[in-house]
Amino acid sequence: MSNLATFNPSKVPAFARNNVLSDNARALAGSATVGGGKRVSIRGGVFRLMVNGEEIAKNENRSMNIVIVNGGAKVARSFFAGKYVAGETSQPDCWSNDGDRPDASIEEPQHTSCEGCSQNIKGSGQGDSRACRFQQRLAVLLAEDIDGDVYQLTLPSKSIFGRGDVDKMPFQQYAKYVGAQGKSIGTLVTEMSMDSDSDTPKLTFKPLKYLTKEQWLVAKEKGESPAAKSAVTQTPATTDGVKPKAPAIPKVEAEAVDEPVKRTAKKNAEPAPKKEFADVLSKWTTDDE
Repeated sequence: MSNLATFNPSKVPAFARNNVLSDNARALAGSATVGGGKRVSIRGGVFRLMVNGEEIAKNENRSMNIVIVNGGAKVARSFFAGKYVAGETSQPDCWSNDGDRPDASIEEPQHTSCEGCSQNIKGSGQGDSRACRFQQRLAVLLAEDIDGDVYQLTLPSKSIFGRGDVDKMPFQQYAKYVGAQGKSIGTLVTEMSMDSDSDTPKLTFKPLKYLTKEQWLVAKEKGESPAAKSAVTQTPATTDGVKPKAPAIPKVEAEAVDEPVKRTAKKNAEPAPKKEFADVLSKWTTDDE
C-alpha cells in the first residue's frame, strides 16, 4: 500500500493540519534549484554517523528514517582542484552556499560568480560532468532518537534532481510533493533509501508517517538551534573540524649571483663608498619568476 495514504486529511494530526508552512519549508518546497561536529555520511553507499571526522557507527541497511528539521533553501556548490581520495574529507578550494557567488571566506575564488565560472561548464569535470559539484545540506534528526543530536546530511546532485515514482523520489521532487499538499516536511518521518540501481551513492525519499505533536515540538525547537543552522551552512569538512586551506604562497626565486672572486687589495687604495641599504634592496626583485 502506498504511503500516500498518510496524507488523507482525515488522518492528519490536528497540529499538522493547522500548521502553516514555515519559511524553510516553503523554500524547500518551492526552490527550483534548490554543526555541532556531527553528520551522516553516505560514503560507499553505507550510512555512517560521523562525529568530529571520526566514524562512530554505521548502518548497512538500505534505508534509514530521519526527521528533516532545517535545510539550505538553495543548492550549494563545491569545487575541489585535486583528485578525490576515498575516505578523506578535505576543504573545497572554492564553494558557495547559495550557488550564486563564492563564499566570502574564499581567499582565491575561481570566479566572481558561479554562473560565469569555467568550473561550472559541462565537461569541466569527469566525462560530461561539471567540476564544481551541486550539493544540498540538511539538518536532520534520527527518527528513533528525536530527543538526540542534530546531524548534517549533505546530498549529492543525483540525490537532489530528477524524477522518480512516489516511493523513490529525489529530494527536490519529494519536498515539492509534500509542499504541494500544504504540509510541512518537518512534521513527517522521512524514509531515505540507497538507490540500488545507481553506480554511485544516491538517496531517494518518501514519507512514512506524521510525528506526534510532542515530537514535532521537539523537532521544531531543534530546527532553530545553532547546530541546525551550522549544519546547513558549513561544509562537511568544517563540520568534521578540518581547517580551511591556507592560500598558496608564491614562490620567489633569487637572482643568479656570480661566484665571489677574491681580489688582492691595493695598497693605499681609497676605501669603497658605503652603499645605502635602499641601494642593495633595489637590486632584488619581488616579482614572481
